[in-house]
Amino acid sequence: MAINTEKAAKPVGKYVHAKEAGDLVFLSGVGPRHPETDEIPEGIEAQTRAVFSNVNAILEAANLSMSNVVDIMVFLTNMKDDFSQFNQIYSEYLDGYEVTRTTIEVGSLPTPISVEFKVVAQK
Repeated sequence: MAINTEKAAKPVGKYVHAKEAGDLVFLSGVGPRHPETDEIPEGIEAQTRAVFSNVNAILEAANLSMSNVVDIMVFLTNMKDDFSQFNQIYSEYLDGYEVTRTTIEVGSLPTPISVEFKVVAQK
């Protein structure tokens, strides 16, 4: 079953926010754009917080929360300069949750953003 919400940034292509498959929910890549304005916040801290806001909105649309998240793949465009600040914000949001994570540096993302998440949750 496809999951979409107006409370998260619109997909930048022909895909849904998330898709249920059995007891798993796979979120499409989630960036920091504002759901209503498409505005991209400046700086890795603001972008990381905005990504979490969009992830939470999509999880809520699936009747889930961060406690259901089992894995997050993180894409950063500048690991050297952004990882430490990103990791600090990430730790605030995931404190108390047991989530696996992979962080990868990429040359660019589809829009001029610095961070994107790929999330898997379990119902």
